[in-house]
Amino acid sequence: MIALIQRVKRASVTVDHEMVGAINQGLLVFLGVEQHDDVESMKKLANKVMKYRVFADEQGKMNLNVAQIGGQLLVVSQFTLAADTGRGLRPSFSGAGTPQLAETLYESFVDYCMQQGVNTQCGQFAADMQVELINDGPVTFHLQV
Repeated sequence: MIALIQRVKRASVTVDHEMVGAINQGLLVFLGVEQHDDVESMKKLANKVMKYRVFADEQGKMNLNVAQIGGQLLVVSQFTLAADTGRGLRPSFSGAGTPQLAETLYESFVDYCMQQGVNTQCGQFAADMQVELINDGPVTFHLQV
């Protein structure tokens, strides 16, 4: 599983001109599912995202995680993260999880984060989404398990 996380001041996702998810300070999480992923890899990645220390402490060092600052998560499915871009000029998605697997693990990821006490919003799986954000820093990390 892959997560591209961005520290944000605020972020939102819109589908068909309707806002379906929005957060203030926290992490925008673009989530990609690969063929070999399962519930165990989902939990491992979710825990890493929630515990990843990317927020400043009193000394200005990245020492705090999203829960420690009372932040939120906005999780958006993005199968293109599973693309193989190593050859040619067109990405291959042969390593991406099936839509059924991806949807199941995406929804499980969102539910798991909420169960851990982190305020979590989400986009709409497989929809054409417009994502707006104010990246704080900018701070962006690629996490993979």
